[in-house]
Amino acid sequence: MHPRFESAFAQLPAALQAALAPLLADTHFPAMFSAEQAADIRRLSGLDEDALAFALLPLAAACAQTEISHFNVGAVARGLSGSLYFGANMEFRGAAMQQTVHAEQSAITHAWMRGETGLAAITVNYTPCGHCRQFMNELNSGLTLRINLPGRAPSQLSDYLPDAFGPRDLDIKTLIFDAENHGYALQGDALTQAAIAAANRSHAPYSQSPSGLALETRDGAVFTGSYAENAAFNPSLPPLQAALNLLSLTGYGWHDIARAVLAERHEATIVQRDATAATLNVLGFADLEFITLA
Repeated sequence: MHPRFESAFAQLPAALQAALAPLLADTHFPAMFSAEQAADIRRLSGLDEDALAFALLPLAAACAQTEISHFNVGAVARGLSGSLYFGANMEFRGAAMQQTVHAEQSAITHAWMRGETGLAAITVNYTPCGHCRQFMNELNSGLTLRINLPGRAPSQLSDYLPDAFGPRDLDIKTLIFDAENHGYALQGDALTQAAIAAANRSHAPYSQSPSGLALETRDGAVFTGSYAENAAFNPSLPPLQAALNLLSLTGYGWHDIARAVLAERHEATIVQRDATAATLNVLGFADLEFITLA
């Protein structure tokens, strides 16, 4: 078990500990449970779907990287498949504040990058901020997304974001979690191809500037991130943050990064290269590779 989980795990009910222990044994536990695993955990622990998500929040929050705020937020997203995905806030000391990832963004992007096709619900240990409410409005679940908070009756995103403005107001048809392929040809080595494939999946209907990033760790694990744009622009999530989110949730540290490849269009309206290099440099990695989408 990764040391970050030990304190939270010790506070869980005995039946839940017994159900989770074999799944958490790997130091690089992927911070998710498949639908089959989630069903087994519910059976062994006696918890229903919502109760299990609430019970897992301390484990999700233990994944937080909060060098600035020291305030850990956890989230658990339930996909339409029934799989559960952890999320946690992630901050980068020395980088621009805009590089921060919120817990809801973390869980949502985690599910998206794992191939989930939509969300049924998201459970969070604190009320979503306005930034996250707007980010969630870009999903294909729209304002009907169920949001669960401790001590409150389940609500929909529409309850937290009244009079919402979003992609549907701009006649955007393809939303986050919908299948998308920008059609750029794969080229180069395996990691470069992974970055291009991530760019092909990216959601960039406002700038038409798809981009993707692939990270490789020293032990050969690969994590990819796709750009996720937002109708309100500022809540957009860069591809680096999406990839770092997966890497961190899986128990790796920034020092484990061996290679980083960014793929984006030449002279794109939105350019990721400089901000990506600056953030990686803060994390101690200075060798960003770049491929032009063609």
